[in-house]
Order: sequence, then C-alpha cells, then structure tokens
Amino acid sequence: MNKIRISILLLTISLFVGCDFVKDSFTFKDKTKEFVETLMKKDYDKCVSQMALESEIGKNTNIDTLKLGLEQFRGLVERNFGDKFEYSLMKSEKKRSTIESENTPPNTTLALIEFTNEKEFGVFQVLFDDNSKKIINIKTLDVKEPIPNMVIFWLFGFLPLSILLFNIYAIREIKKSTLSKKWLKYLAIIFFNLPTITYSAVEGLSYKLVHFQFFGIGFSFMGFLGSVWTFGIPLGGIYWLWKLKQHKFDEEFNAEKEELSITAE
Repeated sequence: MNKIRISILLLTISLFVGCDFVKDSFTFKDKTKEFVETLMKKDYDKCVSQMALESEIGKNTNIDTLKLGLEQFRGLVERNFGDKFEYSLMKSEKKRSTIESENTPPNTTLALIEFTNEKEFGVFQVLFDDNSKKIINIKTLDVKEPIPNMVIFWLFGFLPLSILLFNIYAIREIKKSTLSKKWLKYLAIIFFNLPTITYSAVEGLSYKLVHFQFFGIGFSFMGFLGSVWTFGIPLGGIYWLWKLKQHKFDEEFNAEKEELSITAE
C-alpha cells in the first residue's frame, strides 16, 4: 500500500511539473514577441528592463554595450525579415549532456521561437532565466526559408497513416491465425520497417536505407522547420502476411487431403 501511495505521489508531482513547464513554454513565446516588438520600435531602455540582468549570467553586463548590441541585432533582423512578424513556439528545453558546452546553464531554459513575415520565416534562439522568466540572451539561427505549402505536407500524411493501418491490419491477422509464437511476429511487424522515407515541409523528401521506424510511422510538428512525416516500408508486415497466406493454403490443402483420404477409405 505504501508503494502505491508513493507511486501516486510521484506521478502527481511529475504531472504538476510537466504542466508548469508547458505553461512556461507558451509564456516564453509571449515574452519573445513582446521583446522583439519593443526592439523593432528602438525602445532599448524597455528592452533592457525585459532582460534578466539580475541573474547570475547577466549581473555583470555593461548597459551601454548591451544597448549597442541590441541596436545591431535590430538592424540585422530588419534587413533580413522586416519588422512585422507572427510568432509560434517550436520547442523549449533544458539540455543535459556529458559534453559540458552543450548543457543549458543552471536555472535556465532554451526556447526556439519561429517568426514569419508574409513570405519567409526565421528562428529566434532565446535563453530564459527560470526565476524571473526574463530573457538572458537572444539570437537568430542561420535560417531564412520561404514559407512552405503546408497543404502538400498534410496530404503527404495519408501515406504514413496508410502504413500504420497496414501494420495494425497485419497484427490483427496474425492474432486471428493459428501461427505459433505470435509475439515474435508482432515484434517483426512493429520494428522491421525500412528503408525510411522522410518528408519535411521545408526540405522535402529524403531517405535512409538502414533505419528502423517503430510501427512504420513518425511525426513531428514544431513550426515549419520541425514539421516532418517519416515512414518505413513495412517489410515485417509484408513478409508475415505472405507467410500467413502460405500457412492458410497449407492448412486448406492438408484438410482437403485428409478429406479425400477418408472418402477413399
């Protein structure tokens, strides 16, 4: 009973932590939007007030140098994208790696915010202070792409979904059969989906010859840059449906052979 209570408590805590992280993630998008709009108006004093200069990373920042950097950053954004944008959250994360340089600093969260004008999109990489929810630093990634046609992207999704339905059908047929060791067949159907074909809304089609796709399908939707369909050729499902067809043929043949034998007697 104590173990059950502890498990329920840990689950409850993790749910609350997860909800807070999701709520903070959308706060990051709003904070970025507010900051960039202020920046494009050249209100550098207000921009400074929106930055976490009280944090461990920002406490020794020279204000004049910071304002000069903001002015240069504003010019870079305006030259490349203009000054009116729509914003969407791609992802927010805390990086933990054995390579120290790849970790996010303590008490910070890294957010990727996609921004679009009428024709193109780019990505802001923004580091936030977890305590104040203010910006520590902001930069643009080396991304400037035309806004892709998302109708084509969603239509392409019918192909991966058909692979998923095919694999489910294959598993159901195996389940209804008289084959032995069915769990091995299930595993083959679930894992043996290769080569893998990927369609990205921005980069188009690509493939990997030796890459197993779990259940035959993968999907990601994180802004234009992170919108990706992936599917694997269902070799496991195709093979075991073929074997099942042979198995049924053998069963029917043996049944007919046995019936003829009884009739002959």
